[in-house]
Formats: sequence, structure tokens, C-alpha cells
Amino acid sequence: MAGTWWKSAAWTHVLVALFGMGSWISVNCLWVELPVVVSVLPEGWNLPVYLSVLIALGSIGPIAVTITHHCAPGWLNERLVIHFIQVLAVVASIFLAIFWSQVATVAEESRSVPFLLLTFVLALVCCTSSVTFLPFMFRYPPQYIRTFFVGQGLSALFPCVVALGQGVGKLECKMENGTLKPHYLEENFPAQDFFWFLFVMLTISAICFLALTQRQITAPASNEYSPESERVTKEEGEDTHPLQNGGTPVSDDQVELEKAAPLHTFWTPRNIYLLVLLGVSNALTNGVLPSVQSFSCLPYGTMTYHLSVVLGNLANPLACFVAMFVICRSSLGLSLMSVAGGVFAAYLMALAALSPCPPLLGSLTGVCLVIRRASRRNAVRVLTPKIVYCEADTTPAGKLACS
Repeated sequence: MAGTWWKSAAWTHVLVALFGMGSWISVNCLWVELPVVVSVLPEGWNLPVYLSVLIALGSIGPIAVTITHHCAPGWLNERLVIHFIQVLAVVASIFLAIFWSQVATVAEESRSVPFLLLTFVLALVCCTSSVTFLPFMFRYPPQYIRTFFVGQGLSALFPCVVALGQGVGKLECKMENGTLKPHYLEENFPAQDFFWFLFVMLTISAICFLALTQRQITAPASNEYSPESERVTKEEGEDTHPLQNGGTPVSDDQVELEKAAPLHTFWTPRNIYLLVLLGVSNALTNGVLPSVQSFSCLPYGTMTYHLSVVLGNLANPLACFVAMFVICRSSLGLSLMSVAGGVFAAYLMALAALSPCPPLLGSLTGVCLVIRRASRRNAVRVLTPKIVYCEADTTPAGKLACS
């Protein structure tokens, strides 16, 4: 009975989701814990800018993996790479929980060198996971790939739930020398405990990946398609096997005509447009807006900043969940969402430019506007990569995964 339970598909889905959870949970934890660590580290509220730069530098990892695949095809063992970056992330999280508040003197100024260095290591791991985790999942049937994306959403959900329970930004007013002064209350648990939570989550993800490598794949992804899915694919005008005609032998003349037909290329105008949307949305979500978020949100209060970070990360798993059932494939629909996101981004940039005296300061309307706009940035970023993937993958398994 125990062996049957271990080999069940439901348990495989759980392992895949928890494995996918470890992809970006480190960076998400760093963002949601910023309101706590800025009160201790010497960089203060300039820390979001440092964090954005270090996360961008983490792109060295996927660039190195891509160059290795191009220059030495088949030389890189992705399974070993995943094991390596997961162990690196677990070790980095241990050091982060122990040394995050330590400072060192650099150029006669106090700097949080351990925190910044470990942030770069965790960002390197997260960025590299984007080009290693998903290729590993291609050996599984398509339904597990959907579960993997759900797990990626959990990498934002879990840190946000824990951060809400931590209770950041609470204050009370006390009378001192005849003057009311704000006194910030202590969090329910310190940042050190939050980083130990990160260590536990990364360890669980690594153990789940190890369990996945020991499991036998029951059905390869290339065989997981039905005649109905192949019929739908052909009706969409994308023949998955151009040199085959339903198993019917073809003549040499027909083969020559098929070879002479223009090959399907990835670099179509539509795909280039989608990639541009994806690049702009990622630049805004992962770089530009987080780096100025302290300027756009802090004038409205610490709690406003905390809620904007937490709810912004909660929007990610929600968008992933909605994208499993509702996918906007039209360029017009994605353009409209991009324009809406651009308006929200422009509003936040304007607040940052007008800081520390933005409009509607001190009013509940201003707080609600900045939180709502900070949490509505993920739809295009979640939908566009899946559509580009669907446009490029014309195999039956790929079409089924995108359906």
C-alpha cells in the first residue's frame, strides 16, 4: 500500500509543485522582508536599489548556461546543475539567517556586505533556475508542467503569508514631553526567523527534486497526446509532422514539395512583439518599479510600503492560477493589458518623482491607489512567456501543454 501511495500521480504533483516553489522564493523573501531589514542595515531605504541591481547581476547565471549549451551542446548536465544551485541556495540561506545584520567598513562607510553578497548568490540561483528547472520538467507529461507553474506561484504566496503574520509597520502614538510621537512596535518574530523559514523552504524544494530524480516516469511527454488534440492542432493550421500524412505513404514528388515549403520560424513579427512585451514587463516588474518603490510608497507610511510589496507578490500566484484556465492569445488583448500596466507603472514613477510630497498624501484614497497599482503588474509577465512557448513548440506534447 505504501509503495502504491508513493508512486501515485497525486504525490508526483505535490513533489513537482514544491520543487517549482524553490525557483524564485529566495528573491521574493528578500523583497517582502525589506521593511524589517532596512531599520537595521546601514543602507536604509536605499536598499531596494541595491537589491534591484544585484538581482539584475544574477542574470550572469542563465547567460553562462546559454553560452555553454551553444558552445558545447550536451556537455552540461542540467540535473547536476540543479543539485548544485539548490545546495548553494540552502547554504546561502543558512549564512543569511546568521550574518544578515553584520556590517563591514568599506571606503570609510558602514556597509551590509554579508547581506548584499548573499543576496547576489540567491539572485544568481533564482535566475539560473529559470533556464534549468523547466527543461528538466520536459521529461514529464504536460500536466506536470502546469503543476510546476503553480509551484512557482507558491514561491511568492508562502513568503507573503508569513510576512503578513510577522506584522510589519505597526505603531502606536505615545505622549512624550507633551508631544505625541510615533513608536513602532516590534514584529511578531525577527528577520532571523524569517530567513530560517527561507532555509526550510529551500531544503524542502531540494528534497523534492531529489525524490523526483528517483521516481520512474510512467509516460513520456512526447506520447501524451490524443487524436483529438492533434485534430485541433491541424485545424489551427499548424501541422506537427509536415512530412507525414496520417501514416499514408507519400510519393517522392510530394516529399520534395514538402521540403520546398517554407519552414516554420520562431522569429515571426508576432513572437518578436510578444518578446518585446515580455522584456518591458519584466524590466518594470523586476527592476525599475522595485528600485523606486520605497520612494513611491514610503511617504504614505511603512504599512503602505509593506502592503504594496506583499500584495504585489500575491498577485503573481493569482495571475499564474488564472492563466491556467484563461489565456489571452490575441495581440490586441495583450496590448490592452500592457497599456493598462503602463499607466499603473507611470503613476508609480510619478509618485517616486514627486516624493516625499506625492499627491493625496495623508488620505486613504492615496494609500489605496498606490497599493492597488503596485499589485497589478503581473498579468502580462505571466501570460506572455506561455504564449511565446506555445508559438515555438509545435510538437503534440507541447500543444497539449499549452491547451
